[in-house]
Amino acid sequence: MNIPLKHSYWGQTVDYRAMLDKIAEIGPVLEKNAAEDEKRGELTPESFEALKPLRMSHVLATEALGGAQLPPTQVLELIAAITWYSGAAGWVSMVHTCIGAMSAAFLPDTAVERLFAPGTDNRFSGQGAPLGMLKKVEGGYRLTGKWSYGSGFSHATYSHSAAFVDDGTGKPAKDENGNVIVMCAHAPIEEHVQLGNWDVLGLGGTGSIDYGAQDVFVPDDLVFPILTAPPQRLKELFSLGVVGLAAIGHTGWALGTGRRMLDEIAKFARSKSGRAGLIGESEKFWNDYGRFEARYRAARAFVFEVWRDIEATVEAGTSVTTRQISLVHLAKSEIHEVGVELCTFAYRAAGGAGLRAGVIQRTFREMMVAANHFTIAPSIVTSAGRDLGGLWTDRTWQFYDLIEKK
Repeated sequence: MNIPLKHSYWGQTVDYRAMLDKIAEIGPVLEKNAAEDEKRGELTPESFEALKPLRMSHVLATEALGGAQLPPTQVLELIAAITWYSGAAGWVSMVHTCIGAMSAAFLPDTAVERLFAPGTDNRFSGQGAPLGMLKKVEGGYRLTGKWSYGSGFSHATYSHSAAFVDDGTGKPAKDENGNVIVMCAHAPIEEHVQLGNWDVLGLGGTGSIDYGAQDVFVPDDLVFPILTAPPQRLKELFSLGVVGLAAIGHTGWALGTGRRMLDEIAKFARSKSGRAGLIGESEKFWNDYGRFEARYRAARAFVFEVWRDIEATVEAGTSVTTRQISLVHLAKSEIHEVGVELCTFAYRAAGGAGLRAGVIQRTFREMMVAANHFTIAPSIVTSAGRDLGGLWTDRTWQFYDLIEKK
């Protein structure tokens, strides 16, 4: 357990330890419903209602907006704790956390005053790939497009969808440097069409559906430039950008999933019947298990080293550096890669028991799906390696690319 931070930069009204206690309280409900979540293709009403009081969309938002304004290390622990009980509940929570943070960070004051107004409880879902088009009209834009992987979409209240801006001829508009303009647009969920199409290997309970918009009006203040958005508040922390904030969620999810699989296979091996009795007496099994405990703990320590350094940087009033973002990407990748290997070890060690419906099978499938997410693509790690290796020291991160400085 991390020692709670005491610094004026972070919120003072919400105790994350009380949130951890609440997660422990609702955890059995989330775990009980995990199989049914998969069958439904989204979280059951009971799971969703259990999660709502946590208000994960607000944990990184400023206290001025009714948020908790927690430091990233505490948010990592919260997401990991939810995920330990249910990978789907953890995934939806991390999406709402990260996109809520983006909305709270980059939208103008007039927008956040509405979206985070007292008495509201908005949640945000969508996709950051520009698969739509925004056509300028008086007072805003008209949004049309179709996106995939809208995790937690049916449990959100506002969309978060990347789109090109129409230059007036139906083609993407460009800025003065010749780069296409990509905006992130927000609109009420009910103004979209939920298209389904979520039939997958794992994480079926996340409801990561396709969705569409047809000529949906988006006010001027409900868009921000997703590639280059300057933070409007908590400027040091939110200098992480869209991708840095997303990394908190994905990293926290992988932390929770890896820990659950290690705990589950150890519990299985301690039982005394059938296959479990055999592996429980196996020196090779316990040697392998010990090595994976060490590797998981090493990757976890790397994650918290990176994020504690970032917290110290922003507390000192300084923006996050390119090098720190590179380390964020490496730590995020490493906790996933270790997770894939330890989940494979546990699945194989469980033998026939791993084939059956249950925690080991479900966790294995979920980790395999998460490892295919673009946020841990090899190209990102390659760029980070070039930065840390001293080859690309004159570059800066823009979305998932390490580009030359202008």
